[in-house]
Amino acid sequence: MEAAGFIGRFFKKPAAITAKLDNSNLPVHVAIIPDGNGRWAQKRGMPRNVGHREGSRVIKEITRYCAQLGIKYLTIYAFSTENWKRSEDEVQTLMGMLLDFLKNAEKELQGSDVRIKVIGAIEGLSQEFQREIKRVEALTLKNQGLNLQIALNYGGRDEIINAVRDIAYDIRKGSINPEGIDSSLFSKYLYTKDIPDPDLLIRTGAEKRISNFLLWQLAYTEMLFIDVLWPDFNKDHFIDAITRFAFRKRRFGGI
Repeated sequence: MEAAGFIGRFFKKPAAITAKLDNSNLPVHVAIIPDGNGRWAQKRGMPRNVGHREGSRVIKEITRYCAQLGIKYLTIYAFSTENWKRSEDEVQTLMGMLLDFLKNAEKELQGSDVRIKVIGAIEGLSQEFQREIKRVEALTLKNQGLNLQIALNYGGRDEIINAVRDIAYDIRKGSINPEGIDSSLFSKYLYTKDIPDPDLLIRTGAEKRISNFLLWQLAYTEMLFIDVLWPDFNKDHFIDAITRFAFRKRRFGGI
């Protein structure tokens, strides 16, 4: 079912409701699992890589749109630690597109005042990748608009294991006391230590799982799974998603 149809089941006039959205009910942080690129291409008798290229275009479009709306944080699941299992050709295409995006970030985002941060096991990437990540993060550091997190070579379980390992090192050094460990301290050891947890997770492609993405951070995130393949996702789908979010009551375990 298309996202607009899903919203329409609950609201007779979704366009009128969308008009009421403002900074008070927008999600501060949106996380996206952009799923369905390969299937989109295969349905059209094209190589999977064509779908990834079309999906890359949509990521840029949605990023610019988030900046225009005033959303403060956007995290895109670009390449997981499990994606290395795909064919060599597909991996090379995906990594090549990501590297090109970093090299041309200023042009791609068209002066949108976006600050870019890459989260994940950066040390597992090539030296060229690591140089470009450092360059674009430094270049956009002072931008005041949207904070774009690109999850690259990212795995939620690995992130938690790394945090536990770093805490253990600091306990051994005597810089922290085990009795002082709580969720706030633990969060400071994650890749997202300076980023608020997502308010809304959107996953396209009809799959209903989080696929090792932000396992710690999604504890109280509102989730929306959409039966639209990522290359077909557009601004209307996105507005429908945040409209749905605006009408959810978030209790965070309370009443």
